[in-house]
Amino acid sequence: MNLAFVLVFVGAAPFWTLMIVAPRWRWTQRIMSTPWSSTLPLVFWFFFAIPRLGELVPAVAKPTLPVWQDLVAQPAVLIFMWAQIIAWDLFVGRWMYLDSRERGIHPLVMGPVLVLAIMLSPMAMPLYLVLRKVLGNASRDVPREEVAAREPLSV
Repeated sequence: MNLAFVLVFVGAAPFWTLMIVAPRWRWTQRIMSTPWSSTLPLVFWFFFAIPRLGELVPAVAKPTLPVWQDLVAQPAVLIFMWAQIIAWDLFVGRWMYLDSRERGIHPLVMGPVLVLAIMLSPMAMPLYLVLRKVLGNASRDVPREEVAAREPLSV
């Protein structure tokens, strides 16, 4: 169980690394442009959640604190919940990465925001929305191809 818990994040780590360390690399853009890039952690979700659908569906349909306390006491439930969190964080991080590239927000600004998204995406999301409003509007009028053409390949 411990290994599965660790592997959930390990499966997402290469995508985070690309967005943070090599944001302008054409393969990063190519890889992150597919929505499938954020689904690898969900493999673990399906593996651990499907056998527990009998418990999960009623808990989601009529959630109560005692029911969820009992559920999260099970290691397998914590693993699929962790997988869901990691998948969601990666999905949000992927959106912020792609949106920031389109808006011309510098990768040195986005790197810390994406690191925060890995750890605490509920804090990173509003921060990014503020940065997007403040820093992202100037390049919004420039065609996407022109923004990409004027950016060097390095960070």
